[in-house]
Order: sequence, then structure tokens, then C-alpha cells
Amino acid sequence: MPFVNIDLFEGRTLEQKQKLAKEVTEVVSKNIGVPKEMIYVFIHEMKEGDYYPHGEMHQRKK
Repeated sequence: MPFVNIDLFEGRTLEQKQKLAKEVTEVVSKNIGVPKEMIYVFIHEMKEGDYYPHGEMHQRKK
């Protein structure tokens, strides 16, 4: 039973996340031969101020 974790900065729409999850599920199923019903996709959204590469707060470019 594959578990796919995706970390993203917040700001994607529900539709974008649904499409991403569906397409990732298709690719995983095709490449490792597991039925789609057994694949779980978790999308974790990070808020500004929750990400510190090299010890410095990450700020998205706007």
C-alpha cells in the first residue's frame, strides 16, 4: 500500500490539489503495478513562516 507525501507551500486551490493527487495516483499505479484503490496521497501545506532552509525563514517571491 503506497503512501505518497507531497509538501507544498500553501496557496493552491482545491481543484489543483485534486488534480495533482489524481495524476500522482495514476503514475504510481502505472509504474509499480498497484491498484489505484491502494494508493494514498497526502498533501501537506506549509504556511509562510513554517519553513527555514539553512536556518533562515523562507519567504516566497511574490
